[in-house]
Amino acid sequence: MRASRTCAASVVVALVAAAALAPSSPGAVRGSPRVAALQVALRAEHLYGGDVDGQPGPQTGQAVRAFQRRRRLAVDGVAGSATRRALGRRGRPAYAARVITLGARGWDVAELQFLMAWRGFPSGPIDGGFGPRSRAALLRYQAWAGLTQDGAAGPGTLASLRLPPPRSPLSMLTPVRAPVGDGFGPRGDWFHSGVDFEAPAGAPVHAARAGRVASAGWNSGGYGRLIVIAHGGGVTSWYAHLSRIDVVAGQPVAAGALIGRVGATGHATGPHLHFEVRVRNAATDPLTALG
Repeated sequence: MRASRTCAASVVVALVAAAALAPSSPGAVRGSPRVAALQVALRAEHLYGGDVDGQPGPQTGQAVRAFQRRRRLAVDGVAGSATRRALGRRGRPAYAARVITLGARGWDVAELQFLMAWRGFPSGPIDGGFGPRSRAALLRYQAWAGLTQDGAAGPGTLASLRLPPPRSPLSMLTPVRAPVGDGFGPRGDWFHSGVDFEAPAGAPVHAARAGRVASAGWNSGGYGRLIVIAHGGGVTSWYAHLSRIDVVAGQPVAAGALIGRVGATGHATGPHLHFEVRVRNAATDPLTALG
């Protein structure tokens, strides 16, 4: 297949040129899935400890050179065909060279996980292993994208995942007066599906847009005290780790209305507001919606 013959060369190009992928508007920049797959392989070799972000940079280049020295290859910092072969099963097969099904492992699976996360459906660690969590995320994505829901990543699904990440069609207000900490995107080998505002405990949290409270209460998935507001058109905003909730499910709220207070409930290491914007439950970068 053509994808198989050109993939190694594409990684060389990505390492040199992916830095040119500048955002046309505020928000996180999606890196190269090929560079992300390389980073996954290098993490497995205990040579790369940075984020699986698909961004070429000194840390990725140093890890490639360290691997090349370890395997007595030409040390040029470029993941060419010889380096890919030396990576073994983690360096193959190329993306779209096969249908990815449960139990598959390899380079293409890492690309798939990376692309699913950016399309709004993170599946846990980006590690090159297509297990039950990845399959469940893929099923949700296929339903969202109007594809056949078979839990297998065939040509249609793989091509669809290359499309740009979804964005909210609605603009929103900043929900709390605080600087942004962790943004939307890769964090280690996981994916952060929102933005964190570094607000102190008890700081007031406001509705980012008028809507109706879809749910308000404790979330067992790590969000702690969570409010979800529906704004129409399948768009929802999420306010997590709250110390207090001041609204109830079904209640209409105006833009800017007080809805709760910042806390550190759920899986939080300290007080902050974790804020998400979803479109038909696909996570989008909230910064592209905030006016």
